[in-house]
Amino acid sequence: MGKSVVRLTIDGRETAAAQGSTVAAALLNAGLTELRQSVNGEPRGPLCGMGICFECRVSIDGRAHQKSCQVLCADGMVVTTE
Repeated sequence: MGKSVVRLTIDGRETAAAQGSTVAAALLNAGLTELRQSVNGEPRGPLCGMGICFECRVSIDGRAHQKSCQVLCADGMVVTTE
């Protein structure tokens, strides 16, 4: 039996992700590697993958500064990068 799929919206585009995968994984699978910019204007994206570096922050369901590597994808979730 295959993995269940959840549907979420990333920057206005609907996409699918495997149930149990992180938002960071869904972002990378969607081709998004630059999620925000540093105060110096440098691109930032998933780096450590375990919630220490804070580089993968996005808005999830209207809540800013969520670490995408620590949040599991859920049906109907809305993710916004900077």
